[in-house]
Amino acid sequence: MNRDDERAAGGAMDGTAAFRRRAAFLNRRSFLAGSAAGVGVLGLAGCGTSDSLLLAEASKTYGPMPNEKFPIPAVDISKVDPKYYRRTVSYETKEAPGTIIVDPGKFYVYRVEGDGTATRYGANVGRDGFLWSGDAYVGRKSEWATWTPPKEMIRRQPEAAKYARGMPGGLDNPLGARTLHLYKNGAYTLYTIYASSEPDTIGSGITSGCVGLLTQDMIHLYARTPVKTKVVVLPA
Repeated sequence: MNRDDERAAGGAMDGTAAFRRRAAFLNRRSFLAGSAAGVGVLGLAGCGTSDSLLLAEASKTYGPMPNEKFPIPAVDISKVDPKYYRRTVSYETKEAPGTIIVDPGKFYVYRVEGDGTATRYGANVGRDGFLWSGDAYVGRKSEWATWTPPKEMIRRQPEAAKYARGMPGGLDNPLGARTLHLYKNGAYTLYTIYASSEPDTIGSGITSGCVGLLTQDMIHLYARTPVKTKVVVLPA
């Protein structure tokens, strides 16, 4: 994520608890707006499946994760266009297996599998004026990391000043459950691929250059991505 983009995953909660949690902390979407499966569960693109099967598989893929340090709730898949569900697709590329390819124009992130396929994830990406492209690599990885808003963000959003000394990892931390920090030429770019707990943002441009996946998708990608993995961001 860039300077102002660090997001959080949610915990197991009902609608009322979720509302209270949102009221207690800074709105995560404001952070975004102000900030600079081995094999996919649904098979290769083109394989037919009924709507009911699609939803049943998605419910399993995006179900709760109670064994996390901060238990993660199920995704409300009714808020996600089915085209953004995780799946394995045909994907021809010269990039090596394991490479992550971000296609911001289509709101997809691909992990190259090396056999003419890729695992594809739906994503949110940078809003107009904050899109970028080029090569980078995963310089470090974080689980439930502390988030500290940069000075530039605090100037734009004074309410973030309360976290100037850092917000501990947790359900409302903008870094999310997992984060891949992107580097180039040995320097941190301030961009990340991070976990989003807001399913209605998938398939939209809302960040300042970071790329968000549903938390369950991010955990899936994170587990298969070592440090030094190449990341290619395509032009939008």
